Amino acid sequence: MKNIIIAAGYATRLYPLTENFPKPLLKVGSKSILERMFDDIDGIEDVDEHIIVTNHKFAQCFEDWKQEMQYNKPIRIVDDGTTTNEGRLGAVRDLLLAIEAFKVDDDIMVLAADNILDFSFQGFVDFFKEKETSVIMCHYEPELKRLQRTGVIELDSSNRVLQMQEKPQEPVSNWAVPPFYIYANKDLPLIKDCMNHGCGFDAPGNLAHYLVDKTTVHAWQMPGHRFDIGSMDSYREAQELFK
Repeated sequence: MKNIIIAAGYATRLYPLTENFPKPLLKVGSKSILERMFDDIDGIEDVDEHIIVTNHKFAQCFEDWKQEMQYNKPIRIVDDGTTTNEGRLGAVRDLLLAIEAFKVDDDIMVLAADNILDFSFQGFVDFFKEKETSVIMCHYEPELKRLQRTGVIELDSSNRVLQMQEKPQEPVSNWAVPPFYIYANKDLPLIKDCMNHGCGFDAPGNLAHYLVDKTTVHAWQMPGHRFDIGSMDSYREAQELFK
């Protein structure tokens, strides 16, 4: 399984911290956001390689970081060639670029790089192996305003995704979708061809939304909490929580 980290964002809401430095490499306590994620994933037996997709502006930062790290699985960096937020490719196009660059023909775990979790991805991988389909994460969200700013899914009794909405005004459920996915190798042909069939490209959830209508997708309910670092306030809060 390839672990593909989407780290290409420009994080304008964290300026000036991220004006010339990538958000995933910001320190939270003694470790960067990305290190906290890798410390867990690198120990998962099914993962055999890490691929980080970044923009050109920050590619060297990740290359320098890579040289300082000592993980068991190899790390490869993909430079998507963009230098501005206005010219960004979008998360789905970045994923497709990584698949093409390294001729990926395997199951892939796709994660947004600006999150800290208080649980392991191991359970997510185990759920994927149990279901033998592509899988996404979900968590119960009671607040309507939060549901209206994210992906929302409807599930059946076996946790199969019946439908997925993107930022709905009238959410079909309280199950929100964070940016964590495992796509089965058998669905790669659909993924590689998605841009030819109207798939959105900016947010990572666009691909999951597209696939739900094309193949079987199950959802794993998060056993803990996710901390999304998307603003200066949330970054300061993370600093307090993860000293």
